[in-house]
Amino acid sequence: MRSISAALAQLSSQRQTAIMPFITAGDPDVAFTGELLRTIDELQPGLIEIGFPYSDPIADGPVIQASYTRALQKRLKVDDIFGMVRETSPQLTQPLVAMVSYAIVLRYGTERFLQAARESGFSGLIVPDFLWESEDPLRTMCLAAGLDLIPLVTPTTPADRAERIAQQASGFIYYVSVAGVTGERTGLPEDLARNLTTLRRASSVPVCVGFGISQASQVADLREHCEGVIVGSAIVKRIAALSESGGPTRDEVLGEIRAFVAELIAAARG
Repeated sequence: MRSISAALAQLSSQRQTAIMPFITAGDPDVAFTGELLRTIDELQPGLIEIGFPYSDPIADGPVIQASYTRALQKRLKVDDIFGMVRETSPQLTQPLVAMVSYAIVLRYGTERFLQAARESGFSGLIVPDFLWESEDPLRTMCLAAGLDLIPLVTPTTPADRAERIAQQASGFIYYVSVAGVTGERTGLPEDLARNLTTLRRASSVPVCVGFGISQASQVADLREHCEGVIVGSAIVKRIAALSESGGPTRDEVLGEIRAFVAELIAAARG
C-alpha cells in the first residue's frame, strides 16, 4: 500500500500541489478502468480516486450519476472492482482512494470490505454518508486496517465542527468547494481561498479541494491554497463518449484524458 500522507508530503516539500483524478469503476467496463488507471499513474499526479457505483449517489451531479448507471446496468459487482484493483495496483505508484457509500460497505460487511480494500491496494476511503461524530466504529476499524478514512468538510460546516474533524482526520481532508453536487463549473466561489486557508490552519493533515473544478486555470488559482485538487466530472464526461454510437475509440479517449490530466498537473506544479 502507498501512503497518502507520504505522497502529499513529498509533493508539498517540492512546493507542488497534487492532482487527484476521479474515475468511475466499471465505466464502460473494468478492463478500461484498469487501463485508465495505468495511463493516469504514469503521469504521477499524486493520488487517484476510484468511485464505487451506487444506485442512489450522494452529492454526485448528473455526469457522475450517469456513469454509475452505465456501470450498474452491466451488473458490476463490488468484487469486480476489487479484482480489477488487485490485478492493477502492483503496476501503480500512486495511492488509490475509494469513494464509496456506507450502504455498500455495510451490505458487503464492514470488516470484509476493509480487508478487501487493503488487500487489493487501496490506501484510503471517502465515505460521504458516514457521520463523523457518530459512535459507529468505522473510523477505528479503518485505522486498525491501515486505511485512512477521509472526512468531508463543506462551506456550510460550522467552524467548530470543521475544527474537530480536522483534528481527527488522517490522510487528508476533502474540502467541498461549493454547497451542491459535483459537476463542471466555469467559476469558483469568491470565498474559497479564504475558507481553505482557515481550514488548513486548523488541520495538521493536508487539505484537498474538489467539486466543480474542471479547468487548468482553476487549478492554477488554487495551488497556493491547498495540498491537492480533485477533478472528476470533466474526466468522466470524456469517458461517457465511449457509450455514444460512432464515438471515439478507447485509445482516443485514453489519449484525450492523458493530455487533459497532464495539463492539470502542469498547472498544479506551476
